[in-house]
Amino acid sequence: MKKIICFLSALSVILLFSAVPLMAGPEASVSSTTYKAGDVVKISGTIAPGSDLYIAVAEHKMFAPEDTKGAYETIKFKKMEKKKGFSADTKIPPLYYLITNTPEKFGKTDKKRYGGPSVILGKGNGIYSTTMFYLKKHLKDIDPAVRTMLGPIKTSEQWNFLRYANETKYGINTIVKEGTLRGKIVIFSRTVISDQKSGNYWDKGTSINLDKSTGKFTASFKTYRHTPPDTAFDVYVNGVKISGFTLEKNGFWLTKGFRYMNPLWIIIGAILVGAYFSMIGAAGGMLMAAFQALVVHTMGPVGINAANVLKPSNIALTLFSPLGSFYRYAKVEKRVAWPVGLSFGVGIFIGSIWLGKYVSAVLPMKAYKEWLAVLVVLMGIKTLMEMRPKSMEKRKNIKAMTKKFNEEVARAKAEGRSAEMGSIEPVKTGLTDYRFKFWGEEFTINPLLFAILGLGIGVVSRSFGIGGGFLLVPAMTTLGALPMYVAVPISLIGTCFSSIGSFIGYLIAGYLPDLWLAIAIIIGGFAGGMIGSRIQKLFSEKTLKIILAFTLFFLFFRFFKIEIWI
Repeated sequence: MKKIICFLSALSVILLFSAVPLMAGPEASVSSTTYKAGDVVKISGTIAPGSDLYIAVAEHKMFAPEDTKGAYETIKFKKMEKKKGFSADTKIPPLYYLITNTPEKFGKTDKKRYGGPSVILGKGNGIYSTTMFYLKKHLKDIDPAVRTMLGPIKTSEQWNFLRYANETKYGINTIVKEGTLRGKIVIFSRTVISDQKSGNYWDKGTSINLDKSTGKFTASFKTYRHTPPDTAFDVYVNGVKISGFTLEKNGFWLTKGFRYMNPLWIIIGAILVGAYFSMIGAAGGMLMAAFQALVVHTMGPVGINAANVLKPSNIALTLFSPLGSFYRYAKVEKRVAWPVGLSFGVGIFIGSIWLGKYVSAVLPMKAYKEWLAVLVVLMGIKTLMEMRPKSMEKRKNIKAMTKKFNEEVARAKAEGRSAEMGSIEPVKTGLTDYRFKFWGEEFTINPLLFAILGLGIGVVSRSFGIGGGFLLVPAMTTLGALPMYVAVPISLIGTCFSSIGSFIGYLIAGYLPDLWLAIAIIIGGFAGGMIGSRIQKLFSEKTLKIILAFTLFFLFFRFFKIEIWI
């Protein structure tokens, strides 16, 4: 009897549970297992009716601060670990997207100010305003039931590291490599994204169709165009890993630059910058840096900050563009003031390879750039002021030289030939007193003074990965009272020395340029240098100074980050 009762009880329990439908897990699939970088990925399936949709797309290979190979990055991460609440072994996927119809559960959309001088506006302020998506400050701030939907992000440390990587510019450039832009400034990285009907710029290219009554859904999003070749992703739907896909190569991949870019465009850009640089002897490094930042978008491998790939690659232009122009300036036209050029070169070499390492490690780079911007614009104003008739009267040698040069240009045009350029004729050579004649007019300059000036410019060169001509040329034309035709070749000597010093410094620190990026810049820079040295004499002294002044104003806008209209 007891056995019959037990049997009937067990049977009733089985029948009771069979009458209640079990909660089924999500059923979903990805439309393909392989795509090309930049393609649209489609995910469809069914979740429990009445549920919200949470799709986590996470790069399979994780990254932790201890994985970085960069000396400077290691120091940076150690500083950030305590401050931001993660550790050296905290791992996150470098590329991570949470596609959901309820983004507000993970953060909020709020105002973001950016651009302009922080030394004036203060931290967190800016001259422009936009919106961005801010992740919640702590993982515990997210509903416990929703936390399980984050895929591989499970701990508070992971969440803190994710916030740092996606909302801090250094983190984006070092880890994530995908940033949303306003103008030409990186604001934050795509992380939590929703349907593009939201109108948010970070949701562009994302579509979510969810029928809550049945649980059926279809979602798609545009993958990052510069995802490295053969990057594998895992896909989680409402907390359950359902499958994955791989993004394949989509163009010519720059291994260290971390971009798809045809080297031909880099060569063309380097030719233009190299020609401009060799013509005015200034801003070649800065303009090439701007080209890399604004056109190439050089980024660096995961764990290496963009600047530490951009700068060593940049040096290829400031070294090889002068070499392309130097034969004509030194050998053909003989207008190189060697004592000044060599003394400046030695100073800038010491500053870039030795002092620059210590100074750039101590100075806060943001404020450093912005105070440098003030100096640059003052130089630009000073350069323009020197072209006033009153100023020209004080510099009779330059006025007389300019007159002779203009007369030669007029004769050459009438006779249908190329204008001849004057040569430098040394008068006196001394450590503190060097005199020479150019177009029959005598000029005096102090080589020792420019050796000391070179030390300071070398520090700047090492910090920015540039040649320093943007400081030297206006200094020579304002402090040294030299004509542009003499200042430019001297500047090119200095940039060669600074480039060699800076490059050695980066090699010692363990940073190498992107091979193909550097080769393209070398080819373009050398060709541009040869072009620039030939076309310089087509411009008058006044025109060259105007070009120099406006170049300095351009750099002012770049340093202060108010050039979003470029």
